[in-house]
Amino acid sequence: MVDVASAIAPFDQFGFCIVPDAFPARVLDDLTLSMEWISREGAPGTRNLANLLPAVARLAESQEIAGLLASLGLPGGFLVRSILFDKQAGANWKVPWHQDLTIAVRERKEVAGFGPWSEKRGVPHVQPPVEILERMVTLRIHLDECDQDNGPLRVLPGSHRHGVLCAESIKRWRLEDSEVICSAARGAVLAMRPLLLHASSQAIRPRHRRVIHLEFEATELSGGLEWKC
Repeated sequence: MVDVASAIAPFDQFGFCIVPDAFPARVLDDLTLSMEWISREGAPGTRNLANLLPAVARLAESQEIAGLLASLGLPGGFLVRSILFDKQAGANWKVPWHQDLTIAVRERKEVAGFGPWSEKRGVPHVQPPVEILERMVTLRIHLDECDQDNGPLRVLPGSHRHGVLCAESIKRWRLEDSEVICSAARGAVLAMRPLLLHASSQAIRPRHRRVIHLEFEATELSGGLEWKC
């Protein structure tokens, strides 16, 4: 049995943790089967995943997810963004060091403290006040084994505690701190704060590396803005 308390103990200090065997095999099999048509298309990322796949919407509202969020300090958290990442031979990309600074909303509205704006796949995105990013929790559910050869996430522990970082600060973190490679077995969940500095390299031996990326918050937005998952 997984000792969840021990697995999540480093979360507040380091900004991430890995919970192994978070879901039974049948749940993983159902999720994998439901998204076969997406994987066949070779798309590196599929946004608004919960709207496309009912199985993902059910996952986000499951007792397993609710329990994890409560343990991570976000009781009552609800889904605010959902993406499938599938690094494979036909879509083998790398991502430089960055923080996740934008949220997806239903409609653009000019609200104090929110900005700048952008658009991704037709969906408005905006950078919210930092206190929202500090509360949010991201859960990355691994549907395939992710080892050092197929482009795992790399993180800089503790970088989430310093707000939004400028390019020079990111460079300094890279020079002065050691990265952690987040290898994960099938069924593991990587929990992280959006402000944690993270990156990933191209896979050395490309094969499916399907990760369901779910972002959660427990507070509605102000000024008439609405989350879009």
